[in-house]
Amino acid sequence: MYVTDFKDRETLVAALDRADYLVDEGLGTALFLAQAIRQPLLLEGEPGVGKTTAAKAMAAVVGGPLIRLQCYEGISTSETLYEWNYAQQLLAIRIAEASNTSVTAADVCSEEFLLDRPLLKSVRHSGPTPAVLLIDEIDRADDEFEALLFEFLGERSVTVPEIGTFHAVIDPIVVLTSNRSRELHDALKRRCLYHWIEFPAVERVAEIVRRNVPDAGEPLVSAATAFIGRARGLDLDKPPGVSEAIDWVGALLALGITRLDDVSARATLSAVIKTPDDHRLATEAMSSQELSVEETA
Repeated sequence: MYVTDFKDRETLVAALDRADYLVDEGLGTALFLAQAIRQPLLLEGEPGVGKTTAAKAMAAVVGGPLIRLQCYEGISTSETLYEWNYAQQLLAIRIAEASNTSVTAADVCSEEFLLDRPLLKSVRHSGPTPAVLLIDEIDRADDEFEALLFEFLGERSVTVPEIGTFHAVIDPIVVLTSNRSRELHDALKRRCLYHWIEFPAVERVAEIVRRNVPDAGEPLVSAATAFIGRARGLDLDKPPGVSEAIDWVGALLALGITRLDDVSARATLSAVIKTPDDHRLATEAMSSQELSVEETA
């Protein structure tokens, strides 16, 4: 049984709302369970729907540190678990040699010379509030890295062969994210709760944009989010997400644009559309009126 400030889902959802992170019932339930029973949570969904932000918001409302591990192909043990402070080890050996003192492997492979990397850091965090560990874009890493995670995800522990096994004092809240660029191993999925984040309705996107760009007027927010909703209906390689909506409205506001029209949309389309083929397709759709800007009064 874990002691937590959030005794039910509604309390957590309200706290996330105050932190300007809006969740639906499904995501709210998943995040509540991740902190209530401390089972790792795997979040999948299209890029830009708020997977990474979910972990950041959880850290904000829980009050613990956010520890982030950004995954990529070829990521190593020394970047994820721990590594040795080789410079300090070498210095200790030279000092011992200068004083004619014998040095054993145990002398230089002790906690004094151990450097915590994200997984070990989250295990050794002593509180009083739990750490939130974000393992971001795990689908970018390889199968070997997934296997490396099994001990940590299953037991919330990290083994250092020269010292022993470190067990979490306060189990971290663990959030893994994936854009599904590849299929993850079943053994990893079995160790996690799972939630797919759907792209929100236009009204919810508009509310998220208002929270993140509070100086933007209602006509601009409404027109921009409606435009992005229609753009997602095109056959784009990389449909714009919520993050693009936020960035676009922020860019329009910085340019002094308070009402979106066809000219301003075309001029700033690169803030929303991120590949040459998609840009050409969107431009052609705007010319044919398949994709249009609906100005609001």
